[in-house]
Amino acid sequence: MNTTAPGEAADGPPRPAVAGLLLAAGGGRRLGGRPKALLHLAGRPLVEHAVAALRAGGCSPVHVVLGAAAQVVRARAELTGCVVLDNTEWESGMGSSLRVGLASLTGTGVDAALVALVDQPGIGAEAVARVRAAYDSPASLVAASYGGRRGHPVLFGSGHWQGVADRAKGDQGARGYLRERSGEIELVECGDVADPSDIDTPADLERLRTYGS
Repeated sequence: MNTTAPGEAADGPPRPAVAGLLLAAGGGRRLGGRPKALLHLAGRPLVEHAVAALRAGGCSPVHVVLGAAAQVVRARAELTGCVVLDNTEWESGMGSSLRVGLASLTGTGVDAALVALVDQPGIGAEAVARVRAAYDSPASLVAASYGGRRGHPVLFGSGHWQGVADRAKGDQGARGYLRERSGEIELVECGDVADPSDIDTPADLERLRTYGS
């Protein structure tokens, strides 16, 4: 008879709870005001693909921060099982979405938050899994790297959440916090399995189509 407790691996203690935190609030200003969460990849909204990558990479729960056209995103995208949050201040920049997301995880017992961006469809489950696997403790600070250059996803052990939230302003997100602690960051090379390019401009939409081919 299997006597393994819920959430516990059969051969040892439970895995740390690493939540996926997807920032999907952007309004796509340089894309003519098309919300990035609703851009299509292989016929489905980009936000669905990002959620699937987080789940397949081992993140649970998954929290999604919406902003631009939030109600439309809720209606069109399949986000069952996610904790979906509205950032009413999304126009102030990514920092506000990061604060909303981290606040939603505080007190839930989650050990770490793995932060991903909705407009990076070339980052899939393999990169997520590599970064997630590097979690060591609430003090963990881990980032994917591409040719040695830091990128997303980024994992913040719970011991960093308050500091990140305090510094998350405008479009900088956690950049200032990470810069101050550059010596503490564990970089995990993901350039062989992921493409960190953003979908920001109309020219980028052509590359988006290639991900679905």
